[in-house]
Amino acid sequence: MTLTARPAWKALEAHCAAVGATHLRTLFADDPDRGERLRSEAAGLYVDYSKQRVTDETLRLLRALADECQLRHRIDAMWRGDKINTSEKRAVLHVALRAPRGSSIELDGENVVPNVHDVLDRMGTFARGVRDGSWKGHTGARIKNVVNIGIGGSDLGPVMAYEALRWYANRDLTLRFVSNVDGTDFVEATRDLDPRETLFIISSKTFTTLETMTNAQSARAWALNILKDQSAIARHFVAVSTNAAEVAKFGIDTENMFGFWDWVGGRYSMDSAIGLSTMLAIGPEHFRELLDGFHMMDEHFHTAPFENNLPVILGLLTIWNCNFLGAATVAVLPYAQYLKRFPAYLQQLTMESNGKHVTLDGASIAYETSPIIWGEPGTNGQHSFYQLIHQGTRIVPCDFIAFSKSLNPIGNHQELLMANVFAQTEALAFGKMADQVKAEGTPDWLVPHRVFEGNRPTTTILADQLTPATLGALIALYEHSVFTQGVIWGIDSFDQWGVELGKALAQQIAKELGAADTTATTHDSSTNALMRRYRNAR
Repeated sequence: MTLTARPAWKALEAHCAAVGATHLRTLFADDPDRGERLRSEAAGLYVDYSKQRVTDETLRLLRALADECQLRHRIDAMWRGDKINTSEKRAVLHVALRAPRGSSIELDGENVVPNVHDVLDRMGTFARGVRDGSWKGHTGARIKNVVNIGIGGSDLGPVMAYEALRWYANRDLTLRFVSNVDGTDFVEATRDLDPRETLFIISSKTFTTLETMTNAQSARAWALNILKDQSAIARHFVAVSTNAAEVAKFGIDTENMFGFWDWVGGRYSMDSAIGLSTMLAIGPEHFRELLDGFHMMDEHFHTAPFENNLPVILGLLTIWNCNFLGAATVAVLPYAQYLKRFPAYLQQLTMESNGKHVTLDGASIAYETSPIIWGEPGTNGQHSFYQLIHQGTRIVPCDFIAFSKSLNPIGNHQELLMANVFAQTEALAFGKMADQVKAEGTPDWLVPHRVFEGNRPTTTILADQLTPATLGALIALYEHSVFTQGVIWGIDSFDQWGVELGKALAQQIAKELGAADTTATTHDSSTNALMRRYRNAR
Protein backbone atom coordinates (compact mmCIF):
# COMPACT_ATOMS: atom_id res chain seq x y z
CA MET A 1 0.00 0.00 0.00
CA THR A 2 1.33 3.45 -0.88
CA LEU A 3 1.80 5.93 1.94
CA THR A 4 -0.91 8.28 0.74
CA ALA A 5 -3.43 5.40 0.55
CA ARG A 6 -2.98 4.43 4.19
CA PRO A 7 -6.00 5.05 6.44
CA ALA A 8 -3.99 7.16 8.91
CA TRP A 9 -2.64 9.35 6.09
CA LYS A 10 -6.14 9.95 4.75
CA ALA A 11 -7.35 10.68 8.27
CA LEU A 12 -4.54 13.20 8.70
CA GLU A 13 -5.51 14.89 5.43
CA ALA A 14 -9.09 15.26 6.63
CA HIS A 15 -7.92 16.39 10.05
CA CYS A 16 -5.61 19.00 8.51
CA ALA A 17 -8.44 20.35 6.37
CA ALA A 18 -10.52 20.75 9.51
CA VAL A 19 -8.03 22.12 12.04
CA GLY A 20 -4.75 22.79 10.22
CA ALA A 21 -5.35 26.54 10.06
CA THR A 22 -6.29 26.83 13.74
CA HIS A 23 -4.15 29.54 15.30
CA LEU A 24 -1.83 28.77 18.20
CA ARG A 25 -3.59 31.59 20.09
CA THR A 26 -6.77 29.51 19.92
CA LEU A 27 -5.03 26.26 20.82
CA PHE A 28 -3.54 27.83 23.96
CA ALA A 29 -6.76 29.63 24.87
CA ASP A 30 -8.73 26.39 24.63
CA ASP A 31 -6.09 24.45 26.56
CA PRO A 32 -4.26 26.73 29.03
CA ASP A 33 -2.18 23.82 30.39
CA ARG A 34 -0.97 22.86 26.91
CA GLY A 35 2.58 24.02 27.70
CA GLU A 36 2.75 21.61 30.63
CA ARG A 37 1.41 18.65 28.67
CA LEU A 38 3.00 18.80 25.23
CA ARG A 39 6.52 18.21 26.39
CA SER A 40 8.76 15.27 27.10
CA GLU A 41 12.18 14.65 28.60
CA ALA A 42 14.95 12.10 28.21
CA ALA A 43 18.75 11.81 28.30
CA GLY A 44 19.10 15.29 29.78
CA LEU A 45 17.00 16.98 27.07
CA TYR A 46 13.70 18.73 27.78
CA VAL A 47 11.62 19.15 24.63
CA ASP A 48 8.65 21.54 24.53
CA TYR A 49 6.55 21.05 21.39
CA SER A 50 3.45 22.81 22.65
CA LYS A 51 4.04 25.65 20.16
CA GLN A 52 3.69 23.26 17.23
CA ARG A 53 0.39 23.53 15.35
CA VAL A 54 -0.97 20.22 16.61
CA THR A 55 -3.77 18.95 18.80
CA ASP A 56 -3.95 15.75 20.81
CA GLU A 57 -5.83 14.28 17.86
CA THR A 58 -3.05 15.30 15.47
CA LEU A 59 -0.51 13.48 17.61
CA ARG A 60 -2.74 10.41 17.92
CA LEU A 61 -3.17 10.21 14.15
CA LEU A 62 0.56 10.68 13.58
CA ARG A 63 1.29 7.80 15.97
CA ALA A 64 -1.30 5.70 14.12
CA LEU A 65 0.58 6.47 10.89
CA ALA A 66 3.84 5.36 12.54
CA ASP A 67 2.15 2.09 13.55
CA GLU A 68 0.78 1.52 10.05
CA CYS A 69 4.29 2.11 8.64
CA GLN A 70 5.66 -0.43 11.15
CA LEU A 71 8.05 2.00 12.81
CA ARG A 72 8.50 -0.20 15.88
CA HIS A 73 9.35 -3.18 13.66
CA ARG A 74 11.89 -1.08 11.73
CA ILE A 75 13.53 0.14 14.94
CA ASP A 76 13.88 -3.43 16.18
CA ALA A 77 15.22 -4.49 12.78
CA MET A 78 18.02 -1.93 13.03
CA TRP A 79 19.02 -3.18 16.48
CA ARG A 80 18.90 -6.81 15.25
CA GLY A 81 21.44 -6.04 12.54
CA ASP A 82 19.00 -6.61 9.67
CA LYS A 83 20.23 -5.15 6.39
CA ILE A 84 17.82 -2.22 6.42
CA ASN A 85 20.08 -0.29 4.01
CA THR A 86 18.47 -2.27 1.23
CA SER A 87 20.04 -0.68 -1.84
CA GLU A 88 23.55 -1.40 -0.54
CA LYS A 89 22.56 -4.61 1.31
CA ARG A 90 24.10 -3.41 4.56
CA ALA A 91 23.15 -3.38 8.20
CA VAL A 92 22.89 -0.02 9.96
CA LEU A 93 24.49 -0.29 13.37
CA HIS A 94 25.84 3.09 14.40
CA VAL A 95 24.12 2.40 17.74
CA ALA A 96 26.83 -0.23 18.33
CA LEU A 97 29.51 2.49 18.19
CA ARG A 98 28.33 3.81 21.55
CA ALA A 99 27.14 0.61 23.20
CA PRO A 100 28.79 0.07 26.60
CA ARG A 101 31.53 -2.48 26.98
CA GLY A 102 30.02 -5.90 27.69
CA SER A 103 26.78 -5.30 25.81
CA SER A 104 25.75 -7.29 22.76
CA ILE A 105 24.61 -6.14 19.32
CA GLU A 106 24.90 -8.88 16.72
CA LEU A 107 25.50 -8.91 13.00
CA ASP A 108 25.30 -12.26 11.22
CA GLY A 109 25.53 -14.02 14.58
CA GLU A 110 28.62 -12.12 15.79
CA ASN A 111 28.64 -9.55 18.58
CA VAL A 112 30.21 -6.42 17.04
CA VAL A 113 30.60 -4.49 20.31
CA PRO A 114 33.96 -6.05 21.35
CA ASN A 115 35.49 -4.97 18.02
CA VAL A 116 34.19 -1.46 18.55
CA HIS A 117 35.86 -1.27 21.94
CA ASP A 118 39.10 -2.69 20.59
CA VAL A 119 39.30 0.28 18.22
CA LEU A 120 38.25 2.72 20.95
CA ASP A 121 40.99 1.35 23.22
CA ARG A 122 43.61 1.77 20.50
CA MET A 123 42.36 5.29 19.83
CA GLY A 124 42.57 6.05 23.55
CA THR A 125 46.15 4.82 23.83
CA PHE A 126 47.19 6.87 20.82
CA ALA A 127 45.33 9.99 21.99
CA ARG A 128 46.89 9.85 25.44
CA GLY A 129 50.35 9.55 23.87
CA VAL A 130 49.85 12.62 21.70
CA ARG A 131 48.25 14.63 24.52
CA ASP A 132 50.94 13.83 27.11
CA GLY A 133 53.81 14.28 24.65
CA SER A 134 55.09 10.71 24.69
CA TRP A 135 54.08 10.20 21.03
CA LYS A 136 56.46 12.47 19.17
CA GLY A 137 57.14 13.50 15.61
CA HIS A 138 60.05 12.39 13.41
CA THR A 139 62.50 14.93 14.83
CA GLY A 140 61.55 14.23 18.44
CA ALA A 141 59.42 17.39 18.65
CA ARG A 142 56.15 17.24 20.49
CA ILE A 143 52.96 17.25 18.39
CA LYS A 144 51.26 20.63 18.81
CA ASN A 145 49.02 20.68 15.73
CA VAL A 146 46.48 18.17 14.46
CA VAL A 147 44.98 18.52 10.97
CA ASN A 148 42.04 16.29 10.05
CA ILE A 149 41.68 15.71 6.31
CA GLY A 150 38.34 14.28 5.19
CA ILE A 151 35.11 15.27 3.51
CA GLY A 152 31.40 14.80 4.14
CA GLY A 153 30.86 12.71 7.25
CA SER A 154 34.63 12.47 7.75
CA ASP A 155 34.75 16.24 8.18
CA LEU A 156 31.38 17.68 9.20
CA GLY A 157 31.07 15.53 12.34
CA PRO A 158 34.61 16.15 13.62
CA VAL A 159 34.44 19.89 12.87
CA MET A 160 31.07 20.24 14.57
CA ALA A 161 32.15 18.21 17.61
CA TYR A 162 35.39 20.14 18.03
CA GLU A 163 33.61 23.48 17.90
CA ALA A 164 30.82 22.24 20.17
CA LEU A 165 33.21 20.85 22.78
CA ARG A 166 35.99 23.41 22.43
CA TRP A 167 35.51 24.37 26.10
CA TYR A 168 36.69 20.85 27.03
CA ALA A 169 39.59 20.79 24.57
CA ASN A 170 43.30 20.76 25.35
CA ARG A 171 44.32 24.28 24.33
CA ASP A 172 47.95 23.16 23.91
CA LEU A 173 46.79 21.41 20.73
CA THR A 174 45.79 23.38 17.65
CA LEU A 175 43.06 21.59 15.66
CA ARG A 176 42.47 22.34 11.98
CA PHE A 177 40.19 20.70 9.42
CA VAL A 178 40.63 20.44 5.66
CA SER A 179 37.86 19.16 3.39
CA ASN A 180 37.51 21.32 0.29
CA VAL A 181 39.54 20.33 -2.75
CA ASP A 182 40.00 24.07 -3.32
CA GLY A 183 43.70 24.47 -2.53
CA THR A 184 42.93 27.52 -0.41
CA ASP A 185 41.45 25.29 2.28
CA PHE A 186 44.72 23.40 2.72
CA VAL A 187 46.98 26.44 2.37
CA GLU A 188 45.12 28.49 4.97
CA ALA A 189 44.86 25.55 7.40
CA THR A 190 48.63 24.95 7.36
CA ARG A 191 50.01 28.44 6.68
CA ASP A 192 51.23 29.05 10.23
CA LEU A 193 52.06 25.45 11.19
CA ASP A 194 55.42 23.73 11.57
CA PRO A 195 55.55 20.28 9.88
CA ARG A 196 57.83 19.03 12.68
CA GLU A 197 55.01 19.61 15.17
CA THR A 198 52.06 18.63 12.98
CA LEU A 199 50.07 15.41 12.81
CA PHE A 200 47.69 14.71 9.91
CA ILE A 201 44.69 12.40 10.26
CA ILE A 202 43.64 11.13 6.82
CA SER A 203 40.03 10.01 7.08
CA SER A 204 38.85 7.91 4.15
CA LYS A 205 37.33 4.46 4.48
CA THR A 206 38.62 3.35 1.07
CA PHE A 207 41.65 5.67 1.02
CA THR A 208 40.63 6.55 -2.53
CA THR A 209 38.19 9.46 -1.98
CA LEU A 210 39.27 11.99 -4.62
CA GLU A 211 39.05 15.19 -2.58
CA THR A 212 40.52 13.67 0.57
CA MET A 213 43.43 11.95 -1.17
CA THR A 214 44.22 15.07 -3.22
CA ASN A 215 44.53 17.02 0.02
CA ALA A 216 46.44 14.15 1.63
CA GLN A 217 49.04 14.15 -1.15
CA SER A 218 49.43 17.90 -0.77
CA ALA A 219 49.90 17.42 2.97
CA ARG A 220 52.52 14.76 2.30
CA ALA A 221 54.44 17.07 -0.02
CA TRP A 222 54.12 19.96 2.45
CA ALA A 223 55.52 17.86 5.29
CA LEU A 224 58.38 16.36 3.25
CA ASN A 225 59.43 19.79 2.02
CA ILE A 226 60.75 20.37 5.54
CA LEU A 227 61.20 16.86 6.95
CA LYS A 228 62.91 15.51 3.77
CA ASP A 229 62.99 11.89 5.01
CA GLN A 230 60.24 9.61 3.57
CA SER A 231 60.22 7.63 6.82
CA ALA A 232 58.96 10.78 8.59
CA ILE A 233 55.50 10.17 7.13
CA ALA A 234 54.92 7.37 9.63
CA ARG A 235 55.38 9.83 12.52
CA HIS A 236 53.25 12.62 11.11
CA PHE A 237 50.37 10.82 9.44
CA VAL A 238 47.77 8.38 10.74
CA ALA A 239 44.80 6.93 8.89
CA VAL A 240 41.14 6.28 9.59
CA SER A 241 40.54 3.68 6.93
CA THR A 242 39.96 0.03 6.13
CA ASN A 243 42.33 -0.16 3.14
CA ALA A 244 45.60 -1.30 4.69
CA ALA A 245 47.34 -1.69 1.31
CA GLU A 246 46.74 1.90 0.25
CA VAL A 247 47.53 3.21 3.73
CA ALA A 248 50.90 1.43 3.70
CA LYS A 249 51.59 2.59 0.13
CA PHE A 250 51.10 6.18 1.30
CA GLY A 251 53.77 5.62 3.96
CA ILE A 252 51.57 5.38 7.04
CA ASP A 253 52.36 2.65 9.56
CA THR A 254 49.31 0.37 9.56
CA GLU A 255 49.71 0.14 13.34
CA ASN A 256 48.43 3.71 13.23
CA MET A 257 45.44 2.85 11.06
CA PHE A 258 42.10 2.96 12.87
CA GLY A 259 39.30 1.12 11.13
CA PHE A 260 35.53 1.07 11.06
CA TRP A 261 32.94 -1.04 9.28
CA ASP A 262 30.61 -0.99 6.31
CA TRP A 263 27.65 -0.88 8.68
CA VAL A 264 28.72 2.66 9.65
CA GLY A 265 27.46 5.30 7.24
CA GLY A 266 29.64 8.37 6.78
CA ARG A 267 27.15 10.80 8.27
CA TYR A 268 26.69 8.47 11.26
CA SER A 269 30.41 7.96 11.88
CA MET A 270 31.59 10.80 14.11
CA ASP A 271 31.53 8.49 17.15
CA SER A 272 33.66 5.86 15.34
CA ALA A 273 37.37 6.18 14.56
CA ILE A 274 36.34 9.18 12.44
CA GLY A 275 36.14 10.93 15.82
CA LEU A 276 39.88 10.50 16.46
CA SER A 277 40.45 14.25 16.14
CA THR A 278 37.64 14.81 18.67
CA MET A 279 39.28 12.38 21.09
CA LEU A 280 42.65 14.07 20.64
CA ALA A 281 41.06 17.42 21.42
CA ILE A 282 38.91 16.55 24.43
CA GLY A 283 40.60 13.36 25.68
CA PRO A 284 39.41 9.75 25.89
CA GLU A 285 37.42 10.30 29.09
CA HIS A 286 35.32 13.10 27.67
CA PHE A 287 34.94 11.14 24.44
CA ARG A 288 33.49 8.29 26.49
CA GLU A 289 31.03 10.75 28.02
CA LEU A 290 30.03 11.78 24.50
CA LEU A 291 29.35 8.13 23.63
CA ASP A 292 27.38 7.68 26.84
CA GLY A 293 25.10 10.56 25.82
CA PHE A 294 24.51 8.93 22.45
CA HIS A 295 23.71 5.64 24.17
CA MET A 296 21.21 7.18 26.57
CA MET A 297 19.21 8.57 23.67
CA ASP A 298 19.59 5.29 21.74
CA GLU A 299 18.05 3.36 24.60
CA HIS A 300 15.25 5.90 24.96
CA PHE A 301 14.45 5.66 21.24
CA HIS A 302 14.60 1.86 21.31
CA THR A 303 12.34 1.37 24.32
CA ALA A 304 10.15 4.40 25.06
CA PRO A 305 6.48 4.41 24.02
CA PHE A 306 5.88 6.62 21.02
CA GLU A 307 3.74 9.11 22.96
CA ASN A 308 6.82 10.29 24.90
CA ASN A 309 9.61 9.11 22.59
CA LEU A 310 11.57 12.27 21.73
CA PRO A 311 13.01 11.22 18.33
CA VAL A 312 9.65 9.81 17.27
CA ILE A 313 7.84 12.99 18.31
CA LEU A 314 10.29 15.20 16.42
CA GLY A 315 10.14 12.95 13.37
CA LEU A 316 6.34 12.88 13.30
CA LEU A 317 6.13 16.65 13.75
CA THR A 318 8.37 16.99 10.69
CA ILE A 319 5.98 14.76 8.73
CA TRP A 320 3.04 16.94 9.82
CA ASN A 321 4.78 20.22 8.97
CA CYS A 322 6.26 19.02 5.68
CA ASN A 323 3.47 16.90 4.22
CA PHE A 324 0.34 18.46 5.66
CA LEU A 325 1.11 22.10 6.53
CA GLY A 326 3.30 22.56 3.45
CA ALA A 327 6.54 23.65 5.13
CA ALA A 328 9.55 23.07 2.88
CA THR A 329 12.31 23.94 5.36
CA VAL A 330 13.30 23.67 9.01
CA ALA A 331 15.44 26.30 10.73
CA VAL A 332 17.75 24.96 13.43
CA LEU A 333 18.61 27.81 15.79
CA PRO A 334 21.12 26.96 18.54
CA TYR A 335 21.37 29.68 21.16
CA ALA A 336 24.90 28.57 21.97
CA GLN A 337 27.91 29.87 20.09
CA TYR A 338 29.69 26.53 20.50
CA LEU A 339 26.99 24.94 18.30
CA LYS A 340 27.68 27.24 15.36
CA ARG A 341 28.43 24.27 13.07
CA PHE A 342 25.50 22.17 14.26
CA PRO A 343 23.06 23.30 11.52
CA ALA A 344 25.65 22.44 8.84
CA TYR A 345 26.10 19.01 10.42
CA LEU A 346 22.35 18.43 10.40
CA GLN A 347 22.16 19.44 6.74
CA GLN A 348 24.11 16.34 5.74
CA LEU A 349 22.46 14.11 8.32
CA THR A 350 18.98 15.06 7.17
CA MET A 351 19.20 15.86 3.47
CA GLU A 352 21.67 13.15 2.47
CA SER A 353 19.58 10.65 4.40
CA ASN A 354 16.10 11.59 3.26
CA GLY A 355 16.56 13.53 0.04
CA LYS A 356 15.19 10.60 -1.97
CA HIS A 357 12.69 10.34 -4.84
CA VAL A 358 11.92 6.61 -4.78
CA THR A 359 10.70 4.20 -2.11
CA LEU A 360 12.58 1.16 -0.81
CA ASP A 361 11.21 -0.91 -3.69
CA GLY A 362 12.14 1.71 -6.31
CA ALA A 363 8.70 3.21 -6.90
CA SER A 364 8.44 6.93 -7.63
CA ILE A 365 7.30 9.08 -4.73
CA ALA A 366 4.30 11.38 -5.09
CA TYR A 367 4.79 13.32 -1.83
CA GLU A 368 7.48 15.54 -0.34
CA THR A 369 10.39 13.98 1.50
CA SER A 370 13.25 15.73 3.31
CA PRO A 371 12.81 19.36 4.31
CA ILE A 372 15.69 21.74 3.66
CA ILE A 373 17.70 22.30 6.86
CA TRP A 374 19.33 25.64 7.56
CA GLY A 375 20.13 27.94 10.45
CA GLU A 376 22.63 30.02 12.39
CA PRO A 377 23.30 30.59 16.07
CA GLY A 378 21.11 32.98 18.01
CA THR A 379 21.13 35.87 18.55
CA ASN A 380 22.97 36.52 15.27
CA GLY A 381 20.17 35.14 13.12
CA GLN A 382 17.70 37.57 14.68
CA HIS A 383 19.45 40.36 12.79
CA SER A 384 19.41 38.60 9.43
CA PHE A 385 16.69 36.09 8.50
CA TYR A 386 14.23 36.26 11.41
CA GLN A 387 12.35 38.94 9.47
CA LEU A 388 11.28 36.25 7.00
CA ILE A 389 10.42 33.78 9.75
CA HIS A 390 8.18 36.29 11.52
CA GLN A 391 6.55 38.17 8.65
CA GLY A 392 7.37 36.30 5.46
CA THR A 393 4.92 34.34 3.35
CA ARG A 394 6.48 30.94 4.04
CA ILE A 395 5.94 28.69 7.03
CA VAL A 396 9.34 27.95 8.58
CA PRO A 397 9.17 25.53 11.53
CA CYS A 398 12.03 26.26 13.93
CA ASP A 399 13.98 24.19 16.43
CA PHE A 400 15.38 26.37 19.20
CA ILE A 401 18.24 24.76 21.16
CA ALA A 402 19.35 26.32 24.42
CA PHE A 403 21.15 25.65 27.71
CA SER A 404 20.20 26.90 31.15
CA LYS A 405 23.81 27.37 32.28
CA SER A 406 26.61 29.00 30.34
CA LEU A 407 30.08 27.50 30.19
CA ASN A 408 31.40 31.06 30.08
CA PRO A 409 29.29 33.13 32.47
CA ILE A 410 29.84 36.85 32.01
CA GLY A 411 27.60 39.45 33.64
CA ASN A 412 24.01 39.06 32.49
CA HIS A 413 24.84 37.60 29.05
CA GLN A 414 23.13 34.27 29.71
CA GLU A 415 19.93 35.85 31.01
CA LEU A 416 19.74 38.06 27.92
CA LEU A 417 20.46 35.11 25.64
CA MET A 418 17.74 32.96 27.23
CA ALA A 419 15.29 35.87 27.28
CA ASN A 420 15.67 36.00 23.51
CA VAL A 421 14.95 32.26 23.18
CA PHE A 422 11.73 32.50 25.14
CA ALA A 423 10.71 35.79 23.51
CA GLN A 424 11.25 34.55 19.97
CA THR A 425 9.18 31.38 20.43
CA GLU A 426 6.39 33.38 22.09
CA ALA A 427 6.41 35.99 19.32
CA LEU A 428 6.42 33.36 16.59
CA ALA A 429 3.51 31.53 18.17
CA PHE A 430 1.20 34.38 19.14
CA GLY A 431 2.30 37.33 17.04
CA LYS A 432 0.88 40.81 17.47
CA MET A 433 -2.59 41.69 16.21
CA ALA A 434 -3.68 44.91 14.53
CA ASP A 435 -5.68 46.15 17.54
CA GLN A 436 -2.58 45.75 19.74
CA VAL A 437 -0.50 47.72 17.26
CA LYS A 438 -3.16 50.46 17.05
CA ALA A 439 -3.37 50.65 20.85
CA GLU A 440 0.29 51.66 20.86
CA GLY A 441 -0.60 54.77 18.87
CA THR A 442 0.61 53.49 15.53
CA PRO A 443 -0.81 55.44 12.53
CA ASP A 444 -3.31 53.45 10.48
CA TRP A 445 -1.10 53.46 7.39
CA LEU A 446 1.75 51.84 9.39
CA VAL A 447 -0.34 49.21 11.19
CA PRO A 448 -0.13 46.46 8.50
CA HIS A 449 3.68 46.71 8.51
CA ARG A 450 3.85 46.16 12.27
CA VAL A 451 1.40 43.27 12.49
CA PHE A 452 2.83 39.84 13.29
CA GLU A 453 0.48 37.06 12.24
CA GLY A 454 2.07 34.48 14.54
CA ASN A 455 1.03 30.84 14.23
CA ARG A 456 4.63 29.95 13.30
CA PRO A 457 5.50 26.50 14.72
CA THR A 458 8.51 26.01 16.99
CA THR A 459 10.05 23.34 19.18
CA THR A 460 12.32 24.26 22.08
CA ILE A 461 15.05 21.84 23.17
CA LEU A 462 16.43 22.82 26.56
CA ALA A 463 19.32 21.21 28.44
CA ASP A 464 21.11 22.12 31.64
CA GLN A 465 24.56 22.73 30.12
CA LEU A 466 26.51 21.84 27.00
CA THR A 467 28.54 18.78 28.03
CA PRO A 468 29.94 15.92 25.94
CA ALA A 469 27.05 13.72 27.09
CA THR A 470 24.47 16.36 26.21
CA LEU A 471 25.96 16.77 22.75
CA GLY A 472 25.83 13.00 22.19
CA ALA A 473 22.18 12.88 23.23
CA LEU A 474 21.34 15.85 20.99
CA ILE A 475 22.98 14.29 17.93
CA ALA A 476 21.29 10.93 18.54
CA LEU A 477 17.96 12.72 18.93
CA TYR A 478 18.25 14.05 15.39
CA GLU A 479 19.71 10.80 13.99
CA HIS A 480 16.71 8.82 15.15
CA SER A 481 14.26 11.56 14.17
CA VAL A 482 15.64 11.38 10.62
CA PHE A 483 15.24 7.59 10.68
CA THR A 484 11.65 7.96 11.88
CA GLN A 485 10.87 10.28 8.97
CA GLY A 486 12.49 7.88 6.50
CA VAL A 487 10.40 4.97 7.77
CA ILE A 488 7.19 6.95 7.33
CA TRP A 489 8.20 8.02 3.82
CA GLY A 490 9.20 4.44 2.97
CA ILE A 491 12.69 5.38 1.81
CA ASP A 492 16.23 4.17 2.46
CA SER A 493 17.72 6.77 4.81
CA PHE A 494 21.15 5.14 4.72
CA ASP A 495 22.29 5.19 1.09
CA GLN A 496 23.42 8.26 -0.85
CA TRP A 497 23.44 7.48 -4.55
CA GLY A 498 22.69 11.11 -5.27
CA VAL A 499 26.31 12.11 -4.66
CA GLU A 500 27.73 9.68 -7.23
CA LEU A 501 26.90 11.17 -10.64
CA GLY A 502 28.53 14.56 -10.10
CA LYS A 503 31.65 12.93 -8.65
CA ALA A 504 31.97 10.53 -11.60
CA LEU A 505 31.56 13.32 -14.14
CA ALA A 506 34.08 15.47 -12.26
CA GLN A 507 36.74 12.78 -12.55
CA GLN A 508 36.12 12.52 -16.29
CA ILE A 509 36.19 16.29 -16.79
CA ALA A 510 39.35 16.65 -14.68
CA LYS A 511 41.16 14.30 -17.08
CA GLU A 512 39.89 16.27 -20.06
CA LEU A 513 40.95 19.60 -18.56
CA GLY A 514 44.46 18.27 -18.08
CA ALA A 515 44.72 16.66 -21.52
CA ALA A 516 46.86 18.11 -24.30
CA ASP A 517 43.94 17.91 -26.73
CA THR A 518 41.66 20.83 -25.89
CA THR A 519 39.07 20.16 -28.57
CA ALA A 520 36.96 17.70 -26.56
CA THR A 521 33.27 18.07 -27.38
CA THR A 522 31.89 15.13 -25.46
CA HIS A 523 29.60 17.23 -23.28
CA ASP A 524 26.67 19.57 -23.84
CA SER A 525 27.32 22.97 -25.44
CA SER A 526 27.22 24.80 -22.09
CA THR A 527 29.76 22.52 -20.40
CA ASN A 528 32.04 22.53 -23.44
CA ALA A 529 31.96 26.33 -23.58
CA LEU A 530 32.71 26.64 -19.88
CA MET A 531 35.64 24.23 -20.21
CA ARG A 532 37.06 26.24 -23.13
CA ARG A 533 36.66 29.44 -21.15
CA TYR A 534 38.53 27.93 -18.21
CA ARG A 535 41.37 26.64 -20.41
CA ASN A 536 41.79 30.02 -22.07
CA ALA A 537 41.83 31.82 -18.71
CA ARG A 538 44.35 29.36 -17.30
